[in-house]
Amino acid sequence: MSSYLISGGRPLNGQLHVHGSKNAALPIIAASLLYQGVTVIRGCPDILDVRYMIKILRSIGCGVVYQDDMLQIDASEICLENISRECIGKMRSSILLLGAALGRCRHMTLDYPGGCTIGARPVDIHLKALEQMGVHIEEVDGAIHCETEGLSGARIVLPYPSVGATENLMMAGAMAEGITWIQNAAKEPEVSDLAGFLSAMGVSIYGAGTDRIGILGKCSLHHTEYRVMSDRIVAGTYLLAVAGTGGEIELLNVAEQHMHCLLHLCEAMGCEVRMTEKGVRLKSARRLFAVEDIHTQPFPGFPTDMQSQLMAVLATARGESVIYEHIFENRFRTAGELQKMGADIQIKNNRAVIRGVRKLKGCHVSARDLRGGAALVIAGLMAEGDTIVENSIFVERGYQDICKDLTQLGAEIRHSRDAREG
Repeated sequence: MSSYLISGGRPLNGQLHVHGSKNAALPIIAASLLYQGVTVIRGCPDILDVRYMIKILRSIGCGVVYQDDMLQIDASEICLENISRECIGKMRSSILLLGAALGRCRHMTLDYPGGCTIGARPVDIHLKALEQMGVHIEEVDGAIHCETEGLSGARIVLPYPSVGATENLMMAGAMAEGITWIQNAAKEPEVSDLAGFLSAMGVSIYGAGTDRIGILGKCSLHHTEYRVMSDRIVAGTYLLAVAGTGGEIELLNVAEQHMHCLLHLCEAMGCEVRMTEKGVRLKSARRLFAVEDIHTQPFPGFPTDMQSQLMAVLATARGESVIYEHIFENRFRTAGELQKMGADIQIKNNRAVIRGVRKLKGCHVSARDLRGGAALVIAGLMAEGDTIVENSIFVERGYQDICKDLTQLGAEIRHSRDAREG
């Protein structure tokens, strides 16, 4: 079992470049299937979820070259019958293949996607919306079988601004007959990045970044080279790591408009935050202040993907903090591991009350999901003594090399297949 071994208590200082976004790269990779030719994606992070997606593309016949941060995909010929069911079961984002595959091939059978166990995350929003575009859907032997005689543009009102459903509909709309309107669409920056890619490919798309997106179907597509946006969740994780341990950091390749809510919270905790010509700089206070009434919300609100990391930092803040989780019901699972380290956290339904303690103490903890694993790494850096974080494979799904990055800032952290033997 792979683990992180961390010796805590060291302030972090330095400068880091933030790699490309996981949540932007995966739908863009899926969208490359729309074009029967070669697509080049730059700034693509070398993380497990990208590797799984590459295996899926190769299994259906795509030619894929991955070198440094450049991903070249030749989707001239594909055969969906050979799709890797093993990789589908390992990652939630495999559902993003549905819109592109239906647009191009008019059929797809997909096992229910896997990934982190942070909540139900049903795919019914995706499926019901695609039905409105002319897709017939049935469950066959535990898998989702989708088929259409041809996608038709539709006016679709999402019951919730789901990022994945919005992205699937954008890809399906690109190949549909007529215009597709998505109302109550997700406004996350990653949705806008997918729109930028589709536009560069030749799709006429309007309104990305608002709650109403329009897509004109059947546009002529062409070869595209596109650079993925930087990862705002990775950037936020490193900012909170520095906030929790003390010190100062400058993050390069960061957009303030993507992180406004988190930066505001860092200031409320007592950190100094300012934008630079290259990105954002944060200087931590000696001891942070608690923050009341933090609510996870769709963008531009506070992201659920940052909730676990913030909880770890608030565990030693002065006073009482309250976090409300409104998106995923199992996001508080990390609280139990933080309690092992001495955190005073009480959970009731979707509410977490965190009473700051003076110090966390290093111990043996286990990651149960991607962002929760990152939170435990932060807690280990803050803690007195040594911490072992098991199941590092979860963290590797979204962070290119968290050990290398944190070591560059002065942390003492290493990766081990079995850190207990180290």
